[in-house]
Amino acid sequence: MKLTITGFSNSGKTTVFNALTGQNLAATTYPTQVSSGTEPHIGIVKIPDARIDRLTSVYQPKKTTYATVEYIDYPGVTKGDMSQNVKVFSLIKDADAIVQVVRAFEDDAVTHPLGDINPLRDVQSFEAELILGDLEFVEKRLQKIDEQAKKGKKQDEADRQFLLKCRKALEEEVSLRDLDFNDEEKRFMLPYQFLTKMPEIIVINIDENDINSDKSVDYRNAIEAYFRRTGHGTVPPVLTFCGKIEMEIAQLPQDEAKAFLDDLGINEPAMNKLCRISYDALGLIPFFTVGKDEVRAWTIRKGTSAHQAAGKIHSDIERGFIRAEVVSYDDFMASEEDMVKAKEKGLARLEGKTYAVQDGDIINFKFNV
Repeated sequence: MKLTITGFSNSGKTTVFNALTGQNLAATTYPTQVSSGTEPHIGIVKIPDARIDRLTSVYQPKKTTYATVEYIDYPGVTKGDMSQNVKVFSLIKDADAIVQVVRAFEDDAVTHPLGDINPLRDVQSFEAELILGDLEFVEKRLQKIDEQAKKGKKQDEADRQFLLKCRKALEEEVSLRDLDFNDEEKRFMLPYQFLTKMPEIIVINIDENDINSDKSVDYRNAIEAYFRRTGHGTVPPVLTFCGKIEMEIAQLPQDEAKAFLDDLGINEPAMNKLCRISYDALGLIPFFTVGKDEVRAWTIRKGTSAHQAAGKIHSDIERGFIRAEVVSYDDFMASEEDMVKAKEKGLARLEGKTYAVQDGDIINFKFNV
């Protein structure tokens, strides 16, 4: 799972990245825009899961493997500078989702590229830049189709009509995620990697003084209301946290971090919240395998069959799949954390290839070698 951290320049993207990954990269400020040659930063984070912690304490394995998420700190987007933004967008398209960092902190030493602090305006402006990015791509694609047609090369008219539909919506400042597409149009869409179809998470980077304040709630409510108006009821997850404080917490030992959080009235680090929200936003769930050698979380999409889930572990297991022995995590806990007792109570099920794996299933795959 790969998420890009982006937004307008000087919104605190790298600070948020540090908070999420525990790194300590320099948070450089830019008066107007990030250099197009700036290299993105990459960090891989374990997704906290109390279930994995508990299973580890039960089995005492040699190794524990958590699900992970990869965060990438990309250069910032600049309002109205398509030549700069196209370079950023070409990188963003390789990610699974966008984490848009929105500035809501005051700092005279860090210039706001749009002049003053206004999170709702910044979100609206950023969404407009994504729409312009998709529109430029669609227009170039249509131009290429027309040029090929003039040369006598046969073109797919259905594909052209699909792109015309997209262009009409984008010209009307409508994101493609807010359009309805039939199955054929969805097939045409797959290779295009449209920005306004990507799942999105909004992070409002607030001032330390606004933690747990009405102001931070007002920011979130205004942004959620904007998406309800423009997105036919589809509202992306919206979080508020202070990137600067969260970055400091991420550098501390666990016991000191907890004391710091308690003092600030923060329930848990932002990293934990965003990891879980990222998982949900992408429609992902974990299933578990357990034993003395390893307790491990495996990431799959909701609705994945047992047969496909077996392939996540090894292609040989998928190829020789016989059945899956499944116990839900809750049933395992209700059986005194004992797999034998879970089986005695009839809570262990034998499932076939088409079984849809559920969040937290503990699975032992039976297969032919």
